[in-house]
Order: sequence, then C-alpha cells, then structure tokens
Amino acid sequence: MLLALGIARAVTEVSVAQVRSAGFEMLWRGSTRAFRIARGETLELEAEVRNRDVRAARYVGLRAVAAPALDIELYPDRGEVPAGGRLRVTLCITGRRVGHHAVHGLSLEVQGGPGLFEVPLTFANPCGIEVMPQPYARLSRSARGGRSRRDADQGRASPFAGESGDIRELRQHQPGDPFRRIAWKASARRGELLVREYEREERDIVFLLLDASSELAAGRPGEAALDKVIDQAAAVATRHLGRGDRVGLGMIGRRVLAWIDPARGAAHTGRLLEAMAHAASPVHADRSGLDEADVALRVLEHMRPLDPELSAHVGAHELERIAERAEILQKRAPFADADAFATSQRERMLRRYLEAFGLGSPRRLASDRAEVDELLVQSLARLRGARPRPSLIYLFTPWAEPGARTRLVEAAARYRSRRSELLWVRVPVTSGLVGRDPYSGLVARTLSRRAELSAARAERALLRLGIQLERLTVSDAAPHAGREAR
Repeated sequence: MLLALGIARAVTEVSVAQVRSAGFEMLWRGSTRAFRIARGETLELEAEVRNRDVRAARYVGLRAVAAPALDIELYPDRGEVPAGGRLRVTLCITGRRVGHHAVHGLSLEVQGGPGLFEVPLTFANPCGIEVMPQPYARLSRSARGGRSRRDADQGRASPFAGESGDIRELRQHQPGDPFRRIAWKASARRGELLVREYEREERDIVFLLLDASSELAAGRPGEAALDKVIDQAAAVATRHLGRGDRVGLGMIGRRVLAWIDPARGAAHTGRLLEAMAHAASPVHADRSGLDEADVALRVLEHMRPLDPELSAHVGAHELERIAERAEILQKRAPFADADAFATSQRERMLRRYLEAFGLGSPRRLASDRAEVDELLVQSLARLRGARPRPSLIYLFTPWAEPGARTRLVEAAARYRSRRSELLWVRVPVTSGLVGRDPYSGLVARTLSRRAELSAARAERALLRLGIQLERLTVSDAAPHAGREAR
C-alpha cells in the first residue's frame, strides 16, 4: 500500500511537471494592471488560464494569492483546463482597508495521475488594487466638468456684502460705486441716485485633524477604528468641498504623516482622499512591525518567482544587492510611483518595493499615544497661528477621560472663540474587536462595554469645559457635517 501511494504521488508530480513545462500560464484579461475602488466596493476582474499541453489538466481547488485586506470570490472554483485550451476565471474583489493592495496571482490544486494527490500550481502575475475611502465611490461616478461645476459653490453659508446675484438692499450712491450697480428706475422714482447692494456667501475654512495612532489600526481589516475614522473624515471633507468651503488635512502618527493646506476644487479633493488612503500605510518604517532585514527577506522572496535571473545568487543578508535589484524590478509593479518613509535610502527603497507591489506589512505593536498626543497639541497651536486661520476644526481622536491627556484637552478648550471653532469627533476605539469563539466574544463585549463607560465619563468632562463634541458615522457625516450638525 505504501509503495502504491508513493508511485501515485510520483506519477502526479511528473504529470504536473509536464503540464508546467509544456506551457501553463495565467494572464489577466485587459491591458490595465492597476485599479482604483472605494472601500466596500466590489470589482470584477477576469483572468485566463492557458494550457499548452496535449492533455487536459483537472483542478479541484482554485484560490487567489492576495493581500488580506481584499475579500475575493472566484468561480469556477473547480473544473478542467482543456488540452491546448483556455479557462476563463472571474474574480469578485472587495476592498476592506484603504491603501495599495494586490492580487499576486492564482493557485490551482491540480490533480494528476490516478487522482489520489493534488499538487499546487501557482502563477505569479500581480494586479494592483488601490482602495480609497468610501466617499470616493460617489465622486468617481459624478461628472467632473462643464455644467457640473456651475453650481459647485452653492450651499449654506453666512451672507455679507459683496458681489452676487442676491439683492441685499437699495442705498444712496456713494463715491466709488460702479455705475452698473445703479438702480435707474428706483432712482428716477426717488429723484436721487440709488445703487443695489448685493450679498454673497462667506465660506468656511475647514481643517480635519486625524489621530492615526497605531492602536487605532488594531482589528480586522475594514472594522478597525482607523478604517472608520478615515471614512468619516472623507465624508466630512467631500461634504464641505461640495458646499464650496476650503478644506485642509492633517494626519498625525509618530510624525506628521500628511499636512495639506486648505483649498477647494476637484483636484484638491483627490489629493485629500489619496493622503487619507496612503499616509498611514503600515509599510512606513515608523508604523511597521518589520525591521530592515525582515523587509529585505520579504522583498527577496517576492522577487524570485517574478524574475529568477535577477534574484539569482543573492543572499538574504545582502541588503544592498537586494535593494539594487528591487529598484530595477519595481518598474514592473502595479504602483511603480509608490513611496514609503524610512530613515535610510536603502531601507526606503526596500519599503517602496513593498508598497509598489501591494505586499503590505504587519503593524507595529508598540503604543505611540504619547507621541501622537504631543503632535496633536503642536498641530492645534500651529492652526491657531495659520493664515488664514481655519474657522472650523474637526479633531478626530478618542474622547479623553477626566485627568487623562491633559495637554490635549487644554489645547482643545482654547478654541471657544467666534473666529475659530473646534469640534471633537468621537472615535470608536473598539470597533475592530470581533470574537471568533465564545471566549474571545466575551472579552470583546467586555472591552466594548468598558469603552462605552469611559466615553460617557469623557463626554461629561469635556462638555463641562465647553468643548463641542460630535458622534459621526459615514452615513450621517455627509448630510450633516459642518456647523449645521450641532
């Protein structure tokens, strides 16, 4: 029996090797190798498996080798690739977390010989999936020019004197008033020159300040607090931009991850959404759980099936040679222009490779709460001295309990003037806790209950200090964002 099993396994391996050597390959249909979708949106792609052998190849399992932030369904998941023929495979891809991700290829469990064994046959052919915040789905389907821009600046705002189409009053003519504003008929009736005084709308200057600490990224992709915060902030930004307000962005981690001055327009909207999608990537050196040697090893393992000749005779300890070859191979990546933060040029090149191919990285587990809070305080001080000063600031960070995060609470309490207003938005810190079994579920519910009690105490304390608070979700951020939400 053992001999028969050994013979069957050998026959299976030989038959699969013959299929591979005859020319068994996987190709993506279409010319595009990088796609952009909104978080939660589903993209349908087609791949083609070609069998150049004279024998059919039967497979009993098909799966996608992809980033964990992507949910993928494939069909047909079992079948046969005919001899000299092609098999069309459909992939339904759903993005769960913003950033650069990739479907690295397909893996077939090919059955050969007497059918007792299956041998995995993997194809390395990366296809990039760039996942953007949820509001991008609506923006990508809207018109971008012409008549669609005619009413782009319409919305609620404070009126004051200026050029517009709405008459505010008729008043006596004064030196310097343009003649085109003279109301001739009313002047004839009154016997004196009268001019039309119009009113125009005053727009807000809005700034979104996001806490992107590592602890907020904990949890399942798409369910973590940082995932929710990014979608909330994107909804608030698109709402204000649609009203004609100028919107800026600051994302704070161990360093200032992104800082974009307030502006308006379609191009500026794209810059804001791209910053929210990529600034807090776990590939950056100050957010990654991998050191330089770990990154180099991951890069080398990824390079070998893509280009065996380029990665041949390169050891895992030869970081300089790996970085040089990674720079060459990155030109073939789905996101060839991707960048990453690191303190040295060599490490930056290695991390850029991970970002360009959507390989990702585990996040750093060490807490950075103290550094983030200090930078948030400095950012609020920076906004107080900005010109022009923001009229409305959204602070996306967990509410602080009495006695905790004292400096940040004091900095937020200073924004109680009419010129500049601060709105502290609650962050759902336990949204990513999900129990997979009764015990972990009990722990998740306990922690969630504890977080709710902590938030209630924090809410009472912050309200006593006169700080304006808000609870936002992605669904209600868009219609209610701004001063009318309070």
